[in-house]
Amino acid sequence: MSSVYNVPGVYLNEIVLGPPPRLATGVPGFVGYVVPKRSGEVSTLPDMPVVLHRRDDFATVFGEFPGSARPESYLADAVAGFFLNGGVSCYVAGIEWVAGKKSTDKKDELLKALESLAKVDDIDLVAVPDAMTLYLNADATSGLDKDSVLSTQVGMLRHCQMHEGRLALLDALPSYDSYTVSDHCKEIRSQEPSSVVNGAFYYPWVRTGMNPAVSPSDPVTQGLLVPPCGHLAGIIARSDANFGFYKSPANEEILGVQDLETNITFEIQDQLNPLGINCLRAFPGRGIRVWGARTLSLNPSWLYISIRRLFLTLYRWVNLNMAWVNFEPNTTLLWARIERELSVYLTGLWRAGAIKGEKPEQAFYVKCDAETNPPEGRDAGQTITEIGLAPSMPAEFVAVRIVLHTGIEPR
Repeated sequence: MSSVYNVPGVYLNEIVLGPPPRLATGVPGFVGYVVPKRSGEVSTLPDMPVVLHRRDDFATVFGEFPGSARPESYLADAVAGFFLNGGVSCYVAGIEWVAGKKSTDKKDELLKALESLAKVDDIDLVAVPDAMTLYLNADATSGLDKDSVLSTQVGMLRHCQMHEGRLALLDALPSYDSYTVSDHCKEIRSQEPSSVVNGAFYYPWVRTGMNPAVSPSDPVTQGLLVPPCGHLAGIIARSDANFGFYKSPANEEILGVQDLETNITFEIQDQLNPLGINCLRAFPGRGIRVWGARTLSLNPSWLYISIRRLFLTLYRWVNLNMAWVNFEPNTTLLWARIERELSVYLTGLWRAGAIKGEKPEQAFYVKCDAETNPPEGRDAGQTITEIGLAPSMPAEFVAVRIVLHTGIEPR
């Protein structure tokens, strides 16, 4: 119908509204070394992080590393592990690989590439599998460079603190036992105590396949050992799709893995679990599974990944769906609309089981009124909304009480 009207009256126009913006979760940003494809002498390495939707996309965008007994990069393994375990899409910030670089120079490159992910809004997971190459491929004069690995992992935590809504997936160093991996976590906490709440630490490494270029008797340089962060990112994406981002990404089978670098027993995990070290374990008849779902924080309020991701995702949802609030008149009408829209979203989380309570008012509250917005705050152009949640706690410890009944009736 024409939008030009010449006769007074009522005119009907049909408008089809599109769906609200979809908030993707389980989308990692990977950082690591690549070999760019070349057009003649010109490198075709993308300047910005590139999005991948299939495992084969990595080989389409990037070239192949020259044959080597010791892996020059774990990035391709991480991306492959992500898609094998149910990942849908990921972003890759690639750095051009040049042989012979010092680990300290590589650390600076990794942290710079990590910052390039700041411009990507979809990401809620961050992984730097090639932080491990700083340790294994350190120059001969300095040996194994643990300090550069720690600096990179601390940089990941700071990145997630600055760019809220993201969780860092951290790998243990290879060939570590329960004592040295505990020290590793303690060093991370001592260097970055405020942002460890946005980190999840996984141990040990996983075995994915043989490298025919080396001897099977050398477990460090076979090329089959890879850090697990890529596989874990895929498992988180799979869990999000099947159950929701508020479910703990644990007791999930790790696909595309043949074995673990170290067999984790009950006794070993009894030492590591309280430290926030998420163990990967092999169970007879059940495969290799993620057997931990804690953050690196020792704060009881932020102990579990599921609870931390619930609040991180809420932040991302508010950022995506409440941008219309900016520059609106700061009146009671605005406060009421904010409360209404947030309550609708949180009621949906309550119905899904993300927050607990027999009624919505027991599960959450949204407060945006004159108390949260005093005159001095309004004069400064601020609108303050307070949200309270009662998150559902994961069943990490399931105790079964077995009672032997003798069949004798008491007198």
